[in-house]
Amino acid sequence: MKSTNLTTVFAKQPGRRSLSRLHIGLVTLLIAALLSACAGSPTTQAAVPAAPVESTPAEAAAPAEAAASVEAATATAPAAQMPRPAGGVMPGGGTSTTIAKPQYPDLAYASLSATQKLDLYLPEGSGPFPLVVTIHGGGFMMGDKADAMGTAGVDQLLAEGYAVAATNYRLSAEAKAPAQIQDIKAAVRFLRANAAQYNLNPDKFAAWGGSAGGSLSALLGTSCGAAALEGSELGNADQSSCVQAVVDWFGPTDFLQMDAQFAGTACPVTHDAADSPESQLVGAEIQTVPDLVQAVNPIAYVSSSSPAFLIQHGTADCNVPPQQSQLLADALTTAIGADKVTFTLLDGAGHGGAEFWEAANLQMVLDFLTKYLK
Repeated sequence: MKSTNLTTVFAKQPGRRSLSRLHIGLVTLLIAALLSACAGSPTTQAAVPAAPVESTPAEAAAPAEAAASVEAATATAPAAQMPRPAGGVMPGGGTSTTIAKPQYPDLAYASLSATQKLDLYLPEGSGPFPLVVTIHGGGFMMGDKADAMGTAGVDQLLAEGYAVAATNYRLSAEAKAPAQIQDIKAAVRFLRANAAQYNLNPDKFAAWGGSAGGSLSALLGTSCGAAALEGSELGNADQSSCVQAVVDWFGPTDFLQMDAQFAGTACPVTHDAADSPESQLVGAEIQTVPDLVQAVNPIAYVSSSSPAFLIQHGTADCNVPPQQSQLLADALTTAIGADKVTFTLLDGAGHGGAEFWEAANLQMVLDFLTKYLK
């Protein structure tokens, strides 16, 4: 539309008919070049696969050295990888496409809000099936169970014999923290209470989420038995909300450190602001309510009984600092041992994207789940 207006203006200038074709040609070439540059950059970036860099036990035992590596990677993150709003928003661009349809769509796991629903997918076979609860991202303020992260790897999981529960939760505009984790825990309790009806194995539950969903997955995993986060009034209070394994993709953990971790890099330093997703989640600028922030920090609940974790983060993530995952991995390694914690940095990957959906990386996720759910 803009090029049409410009050429029309040039063509109608009095006394310039002899130059109008030249103007039109130059403008067209300029606009084509600009459009090509804008469209080409992200495509080229997404097409470059990043080899997963898995932390070894030795690396886990030297967190300062690993953290320095993370900081160096973040410091060189290009300004082009600055999706907004900052802080836990799961952008599009994942290559996972779900073909399967849920056998049980929109199951209500609680009755307080219309949001409290999940979609349950079941694999072929006799069961009872191990279950993966998938939790969508969106900065705690947007997103849906049908999004890419809400249906993370559903087809691959079904093919491996897992049931999948893609779960919605109250977003921050509707309810402030800890409503989100209380909803997720209520969903887990509902599924466990109805395991026989849906042919699920109540002893083999895992959580998998990206961005805000990764944060909630991690919090679900570490806060087993934390009464303040349970939301038992939402139903099935006699059931456990614990899970046996967690896959956390680039989830924020300690919100209070995020801006400090991005300081001096090419990434935006906006998490402390009143309109950041993290501040919106707790209902105030995060630095003014450290206790509220700590209450939804997965690291605060890490203990020797925490489940196994697979944590993955892109080195060029400009929404959530890679150090956020490093902090969680370090705390878990100390509490449950390096053999139960896998921390993987995807070199050059941003906040989500094709690198996470590469076949080799998805196989790493499936192998991890097989180890702890089968």
